[in-house]
Amino acid sequence: MATFLHRLGQLAFQRRWLVTLFWVTVLAAVGFAAVKAPEALDEGSSMPGIESQKTFDLLGQPFPGSAADGANARIVFVAPHGGKITAPANRAVVEKLVTEAADGSQVASAVGPFTAKAVSEDATTAYATVTFEVTAHDLTEASKSHLQKARASSGPASR
Repeated sequence: MATFLHRLGQLAFQRRWLVTLFWVTVLAAVGFAAVKAPEALDEGSSMPGIESQKTFDLLGQPFPGSAADGANARIVFVAPHGGKITAPANRAVVEKLVTEAADGSQVASAVGPFTAKAVSEDATTAYATVTFEVTAHDLTEASKSHLQKARASSGPASR
């Protein structure tokens, strides 16, 4: 192997202008190919019916009721006097507040704690999530006050 490399080196030295011209030609060809190559690969290929394609298509869909850039508000409920938030009277108060919060002008969705399974293990605390159609910066004072009024009307159970 050493003999072969030695002879190759000698040949390259003896014909240095030809070797230089060869490498300049190779670099020019690579540069030309890079310029003429398509800018991006075609992402339009799909294989309908296979499980991975179904998963890929599902990843491209938004979650139902979600606003990607929308503001979120979390309403925390605490059962009064050591009671349970799942008690019928407390549950009615929670569901009423979630319904009132959902009626706001910029509200995309309001998910109660019983729907989202957002109740603590001891059933004394729960939370609801209100998602708005706009960012927190674009939220109007009317929307904020509507949520505050809904919370205030529910009594001391919500925070």
